[in-house]
Amino acid sequence: MVQTSVEQRTEPQCVVVTAGASGIGLAMVEAFVSAGARVHVADLPGQGDDLPDGVGFTGGDVSDAADVDRLFDDAVGSLGSVDVLCNNVGIAGPTGPIEELGVEGWDETMAVNVRSMFLCCRRVVPLMREAGGGVILNTSSTAGVVGFPLRAPYAASKWAVVGLGATLAMELGEFGIRINTLCPGSVGGDRMDRVIAAESASTGFGVEQIRGHYEDQVSMRTFVDGRDIAAMAVFLASPAARYVNGQVIAVDGGLESLRTTFRT
Repeated sequence: MVQTSVEQRTEPQCVVVTAGASGIGLAMVEAFVSAGARVHVADLPGQGDDLPDGVGFTGGDVSDAADVDRLFDDAVGSLGSVDVLCNNVGIAGPTGPIEELGVEGWDETMAVNVRSMFLCCRRVVPLMREAGGGVILNTSSTAGVVGFPLRAPYAASKWAVVGLGATLAMELGEFGIRINTLCPGSVGGDRMDRVIAAESASTGFGVEQIRGHYEDQVSMRTFVDGRDIAAMAVFLASPAARYVNGQVIAVDGGLESLRTTFRT
């Protein structure tokens, strides 16, 4: 089986992680650093204080084309190349029935969750083609493969991420560029706490009741740890996964449903 030139490299991988200063992104950064990679992070200005030593940082908005150009100029300047792109940025978007949602919240969710990935892929693909290969990992969600009541902008954006990954895998596989889509389940932490609080405010159900429903909808009856998502990312970027391409890979503990509230 033929390996791409990137996967035959003996020097450390050069990795870019968007939204890498906290949450799943930071777990990815730490996992890649532990695996010996050199890493550059994009996140909002002023968010890079908790990054491991030696990790580069560009502050900006990756839904803005000029900021994305600056990110990859910085990354190539510090790393020399980009072997792996972890397109991880995303926001929760507004919560509520479709008829109560504003256009602004829809547009912002699509810009951050989808436009950013388009912009980053558009910029990194020429670099990877020139290098003879590479790996792109787009973070979607279990909401990108099932419906998610009261979260229409988020679910729609995450389905779009799945479609983007499938299409790019078809476009770029012959050039040794692999694209896979990660679908995390409900990841424990501050962000999940905010999601639950917003759902509670929208529906009138109690916070602990909704939290219990989120746990009960998973076969393993627990939230996912960001480190489990990161471990999958490191595997998919490795030579061990050299023939894994165009896949949608859930790390969710066995999702059964995303319906957490019920009409009385």
